[in-house]
Amino acid sequence: MPDYGHDLQFGLFPTPNAADLPHVIELTRIAETSGLDVVSIQDHPYQRRHLDTWTLLSYLGAATSSIRLSPNVVCLPLRPPAVLAKSAATLDVLTGGRVELGLGAGSFWDAIVAAGGPRRSPGESVEALEEAIEVLRQFWAGGSVRVRGEHYFVDGLKAGPSPAHDIPIWVGAYKPRMLRLTGRLADAWVPSMGYARPESLADLNEIVDQAAEKAGRGPVAIRRLYNVFGEFGSGSGMLRGTPANWAEQLADLTLEHGMSTYILGTDDPDDVRRFATEVAPAVRELVSVERERRARGGDADARESAVEAAAHTSPSSQPAAGALLVQPTPDDGSRLTDEVPWDETARPTHNEPAGRTYTEADNAAPQHLIDIHNGLRSELRQLREILEQVRTGHATVGQARSVINTLTMRQNNWTLGGYCQAYCRILTGHHTLEDRSVFPHLRHKEPELGAVLDQLETEHVEIHGLVDALDQALVGLVGTDGTGTPGAQALADVQHAVDVLTDALLSHLAYEERELVGPLARHAFY
Repeated sequence: MPDYGHDLQFGLFPTPNAADLPHVIELTRIAETSGLDVVSIQDHPYQRRHLDTWTLLSYLGAATSSIRLSPNVVCLPLRPPAVLAKSAATLDVLTGGRVELGLGAGSFWDAIVAAGGPRRSPGESVEALEEAIEVLRQFWAGGSVRVRGEHYFVDGLKAGPSPAHDIPIWVGAYKPRMLRLTGRLADAWVPSMGYARPESLADLNEIVDQAAEKAGRGPVAIRRLYNVFGEFGSGSGMLRGTPANWAEQLADLTLEHGMSTYILGTDDPDDVRRFATEVAPAVRELVSVERERRARGGDADARESAVEAAAHTSPSSQPAAGALLVQPTPDDGSRLTDEVPWDETARPTHNEPAGRTYTEADNAAPQHLIDIHNGLRSELRQLREILEQVRTGHATVGQARSVINTLTMRQNNWTLGGYCQAYCRILTGHHTLEDRSVFPHLRHKEPELGAVLDQLETEHVEIHGLVDALDQALVGLVGTDGTGTPGAQALADVQHAVDVLTDALLSHLAYEERELVGPLARHAFY
């Protein structure tokens, strides 16, 4: 059964580098805003250069709003399954059902033993994994957990909390016994390209399929994921060359071997965006055309035509120049207060050059700006939601302050376009903007922007102050009536502070987009 008919998904597999946490966070945000489906993190607790996987996933869950989260894959000998079940369920609740759980039986046994884990034979590893899956599934089902195994003995544990959704279990497997377990028990199989080359997938899939059939499930019950690695640019071979080359190769893997979720291992932000915006849509188009052709028994030339069309419509093909496609987010002028800390009617503006045309590549920089702003708007919604929970008694002041302190808008200096500057440094990879931030660059390229940029810098400082003011209002909530319960006036002060911040931030973002979309299209970030 070469194609299982699963919907196509795409994800990111970044290095959890402890020396550069901001980079990992920005890669994940780029993945989310670019439309990727999942971010997954390798789990090697004995690796001193890596952040702890579960802690990092929790942090990424707070820093994002839609992308799914998964370890890829958990080092089971160092993660007791009863505790793992509770951790996964908790993060699933906190993120609104965004957790998937990848499991591995263990490898690098000397390192596992050095970290206090057991040393298991291959047979023992498979037995332990099967017992662990039973513990996980019983825990998530609720009630009392009883698994009396050779490796895990859980007798009467009261399960809770229940996850927000049915958490899928991925299994990383390469050997026959593990593959058979995957076919019997797992929701997904997740090999890596470095250990399972494309030419080996047919034989490995066959083992999974036979086990699934024997268990009465059928092969379609198991999604096929694939951790992939490659390089854009010149060259030939698997995942080398243009996005169109990548798309055709991944479409072949779906149609010939049933792989349906591709998780790209990279720490290059440009590759993340290219994978999400150029490769993924082309793969979906190729697969859709071929599936439709097969369903109708149609012309065998249809797929070749789709491949050619994908190559010609890829963003990398540089279509003819035209009007600027990226449009500023409109500002309807509605406000919650009358306290925006600047005169909106007196803001300077600039004149756009008449008759200027833009290539699709020119649209990239202003689109990045809007992606940044959409992330900040999402954070603002998150902030208002947690404060509403405080007001209704469903969250504590401490929890709300923790949320504020993790937001980009709080961590950001705001002055001199600080957040945009940091974001663009991540996006451009090898380019450094430490000495050449966005605003000085634009001042140099278009001196007539000077008054606009001065105004934006002033607004950045004001917004920073408004975030601080909100935090101080939260501090004032604690025990204001002497009983530990927030008083009405303190709650009103917090609501007012967040309303003023909302008005100022949304006004500022709309103004910045209105004034900078055109200049960024003409001059980019550097």
